[in-house]
Amino acid sequence: MKIVCRCQDVTEEEVVAAIRQGATTVDEIKRLVRAGMGACQGRTCRRLVSQIISRELGKPTSEIYPPTFRPPNLPVPFKHVMAELERQSKEKPRKTAKKGAKANEEHI
Repeated sequence: MKIVCRCQDVTEEEVVAAIRQGATTVDEIKRLVRAGMGACQGRTCRRLVSQIISRELGKPTSEIYPPTFRPPNLPVPFKHVMAELERQSKEKPRKTAKKGAKANEEHI
């Protein structure tokens, strides 16, 4: 038994079974067996999963597309959102003043 994804304890056999069920992409493998959904977010197993797909489907690795990357979502306290809005509103007049000055310089 070879472990492909250490974070989720996904084995090579599970990945091969998912491919035999019709999975052809890293994203489909991820959805079916959760390889790449652990703490490392696929940094250690993504390449291995691609190699297994390549081997099982007889395609070159270059034809196996990488998974969709999404930034992590974390809850943000509302006070941080308001602080950022206040900071941006203080900076906004300076930015527009600079733009206006550049526009005037270009017309001269």
